[in-house]
Amino acid sequence: MKRVHVFVSGRVQGVFFRAATERAAMGFNLTGWVKNTPDGRVEAVFEGEDDNVDKMLAWCHVGPPAARVQEVITNEQPYTGEFRDFNIKY
Repeated sequence: MKRVHVFVSGRVQGVFFRAATERAAMGFNLTGWVKNTPDGRVEAVFEGEDDNVDKMLAWCHVGPPAARVQEVITNEQPYTGEFRDFNIKY
């Protein structure tokens, strides 16, 4: 099992990035959260099977159709299993 903390920058706010991330994460059977940050990035934490987290990270490099991802910063952390589902934080 794997946990990754992610920051995605580029044109990632106002393009349904959070909603698309939530759908993708649920499709990969991941738990965690996603939110917009005040500096214009999207921040997320993903937990789940290693392969599914890796697939989610690959998705983050592209995002939804209207997004233009410039950079994805990842920080692997110890898996905690603290989340029950995946949701958008406001």
